[in-house]
Amino acid sequence: MSESAPVLLVTGGSRGIGAAVSVAAAQHGWAVAVNYASNKEAAEAVVATIREAGGEAIAIPGDVGKPEDIKSIFATIDAHFGHLDGLVNNAGIVGVIQRLDEMTPERIDRMFRVNVTGSMLVAAKAVRRMSTRHGGKGGVIVNVSSLAATLGGGGQYVDYAASKGAIDTFTVGLAREVAAEGIRVNAVRPGIIDTDIHAAAGLPDRARDIAPQLPMKRAGTADEVADSILYLLGPHASYITGALLDVSGGR
Repeated sequence: MSESAPVLLVTGGSRGIGAAVSVAAAQHGWAVAVNYASNKEAAEAVVATIREAGGEAIAIPGDVGKPEDIKSIFATIDAHFGHLDGLVNNAGIVGVIQRLDEMTPERIDRMFRVNVTGSMLVAAKAVRRMSTRHGGKGGVIVNVSSLAATLGGGGQYVDYAASKGAIDTFTVGLAREVAAEGIRVNAVRPGIIDTDIHAAAGLPDRARDIAPQLPMKRAGTADEVADSILYLLGPHASYITGALLDVSGGR
């Protein structure tokens, strides 16, 4: 790896949007830390794809819902790369389709520990490495929210939607907090994207089934979301911070 290559951490980088971002980022010259919670084979496949194309990447295990795992993720980055220049806060979970009055406290707690607390703790460690206040050279953070934050998820997963609403607020607040320290913070809000997150909700065919109801009559792809994230990571977005970009086909 060239010492001048910027380093990007992609949480939840082994599948779906995270995998697409990891590969696209490598194509744009980033060295990529591909974080995964449990699917080692998938993460290593992403790393192999990047390396076969001449890029630099490593797979790093860790559940962002566990503070000790977050500490380990960053210890690995520090040891392997020595610096961090970007973060894509992509790791997130969704539960099976339920009404709020059917959800257990454990489900709601886990949802917020991963989707909100985890994202905030990961961003905090990234800021400590990138902020000029801490001796860093600046950097960029892109949070992966969801259009569900604006729709509410009623009758499906209000806990997930509420967690993404928190990410929207967090994005705007952190952007203003670190804007003078060389760090830009933005978020993308995907709509119906054809990834396996729908299977986790118990509706593996959801993207296909909803597609005819969407303004563009199709679901989006992980690559389309990745392209938007790479734009926000790159120099063409140099005066954009605190923005929430909908990648939803007009939904």
